[in-house]
Amino acid sequence: MQYISHYHSPIGDILLAADDIGLTGLWFEGQKYFALHLDKEHQEKDLPVFTETKRWLDIYFSGKEPDFTVPLHFMGTDFQKEVWEILCSIPYGKTMTYGEIAEKIAFKRGLKHMSAQAVGGAVGHNPISILVPCHRVIGSNGNLTGYAGGIDKKIKLLTLEKHYCPLIAL
Repeated sequence: MQYISHYHSPIGDILLAADDIGLTGLWFEGQKYFALHLDKEHQEKDLPVFTETKRWLDIYFSGKEPDFTVPLHFMGTDFQKEVWEILCSIPYGKTMTYGEIAEKIAFKRGLKHMSAQAVGGAVGHNPISILVPCHRVIGSNGNLTGYAGGIDKKIKLLTLEKHYCPLIAL
């Protein structure tokens, strides 16, 4: 059974989802792939994971890096989960390109090459925005490429982390 809760952030309302294992979703209201993998049968309920997530988000939106993690439960393909684990390793205030993520996966799998486009698809379907920082992934030339929550939110998140430079081409 999945449960939901709501969070009002400075850049938009957020829907949280969780099960007995951990957080399964964090979506900006109306974003692309909103509530993907959320069970049709779910209920609103206060859970410790929601309390932790909201505290994490409060710290994050205050402009500080949270010093704790929230239990996550990834729901996707093995490839998506592999990409999302790499996203979790991108440090606060830093970015990584789709190509760099593809290189990491190729190396791990003993391959010469991995498609950056395939990585892009997995990044775009990340169901746990912000905590799994897909907003930190940029194009090979530094461009701020797609973000399911919208490029405006991506800019705000990177600015909050003091990474965004207005000179980066959109």
